[in-house]
Amino acid sequence: MEPALIDLIVGARPNFVKVAPVHRALAERPGVALRVVHTGQHYDVNMSDVFFRQLGIPAPDVFLGVGSGPHGAQTGAILTRYEETIVATRPALTLVFGDVNSTMACAIAAVKLGIPVGHVEAGLRSFDRTMPEEINRVVTDHLADLLFTPSQDGDVNLANEGIPPERVHLVGNV
Repeated sequence: MEPALIDLIVGARPNFVKVAPVHRALAERPGVALRVVHTGQHYDVNMSDVFFRQLGIPAPDVFLGVGSGPHGAQTGAILTRYEETIVATRPALTLVFGDVNSTMACAIAAVKLGIPVGHVEAGLRSFDRTMPEEINRVVTDHLADLLFTPSQDGDVNLANEGIPPERVHLVGNV
């Protein structure tokens, strides 16, 4: 039996910090293959490469090379390029982290192609819809099949938004 391929999506500094312990934990599980997909949202040495080295994250298996730009252009480019990656090699799960454009764009691409999505750091809310990150959080949580919350208030927020409790898993802060 082939191992289940899990895409770990990283794109910006906060993602790198969160993916490191998750990658280490999943790498120890039998029957799991990991693919690190770096969208390139943060792409220079000081905002990307240094984190891979210092946190012991393997070099990305896929680099989408999106770069910076306005929210819509960046999100659209990530969605398009990640969709191409999924079509070429279909993962069993797309695991997204946090609340950056890469998080939401890859969740949308995966869901549209029937790939289950897990969201690490789900349920966090600022309740300020003028923040782009808040929009990313809400959209991603409502698309995700598995919501991994860092705290009880995340569980409460998701329940208040009508997310079924069987999709929510309180795991703590990675």
